[in-house]
Amino acid sequence: MRKIAFTKMHGAGNDYIYVDLFTSPLNFDPADLARKMSPRHFSVGGDGVVLILPSEIADAKMRMFNLDGSEGKMCGNAIRCVAKYLSDHGLVKKDVLTVETLSGVKTLRLFKNGGVVKEVSVEMGKAVFTPSAIPVLFAGDEMVEAPVSVLGKEYRMTAVSMGNPHAVIFTEGVKQMDLASVGPMFENLSIFPERVNTEFAEVLDATTLLMRVWERGSGETFACGTGASATVAAAVKTGRVPAGTEVTVRLLGGDLKITVAPDFSVTMTGPATEVYQGVYEYDEN
Repeated sequence: MRKIAFTKMHGAGNDYIYVDLFTSPLNFDPADLARKMSPRHFSVGGDGVVLILPSEIADAKMRMFNLDGSEGKMCGNAIRCVAKYLSDHGLVKKDVLTVETLSGVKTLRLFKNGGVVKEVSVEMGKAVFTPSAIPVLFAGDEMVEAPVSVLGKEYRMTAVSMGNPHAVIFTEGVKQMDLASVGPMFENLSIFPERVNTEFAEVLDATTLLMRVWERGSGETFACGTGASATVAAAVKTGRVPAGTEVTVRLLGGDLKITVAPDFSVTMTGPATEVYQGVYEYDEN
């Protein structure tokens, strides 16, 4: 039995279990740890496990594992919490810092109150609509508002990458949708060889969207930073909201503020909250 210290944190309700490996070796299987720590009611509970590691090309490195053990390339809510942890725990003493992810190095700006990080702004990179980069099996130059049939209902889908694959559906009645039924069907559509995160969004006005998300490997989560970014990018692409304007995305766990520039560079700002610290008794068997 191995004891692993952890910190529970969340960004707008998207909660992960954070393990600080800044000065300790990675001597366990993180995928197995995620599967064992993530179940709610039976373990710590969370949307997955995030490792905070040293980096040779940035101030720190982040690796994130979904509750099913699969490794994700990037998580906008998790990276904000990583930045908060690095600052609040004195590992990095900067107000602008960089974090290495599988989808590249991200730059983050910290906003503090009383010396404690409350919000973080992240330069998310550019939204990409090229099918091969997402990836999605689609013959055209971009999959924008393409018809897709799921469970006998036709949806209009826009595929976009924020370093990970997203399918954005603009629809009405988002609050009433049965995501537990429809979400897995979208996640495992055969046109997405690496599965896909699916966002269901409703336009409330020119600067406000309502969104729910079904994340690959985790199911419905309270928030998704890359998903909110992809959704606003898709809204700009389809003319639903203007480029260069801050858009509020309302999620189950709170609001994220997204700005998509005319060149589809995305900036996201949102909260980061530390909940508690603990020690987990990890049985590797």
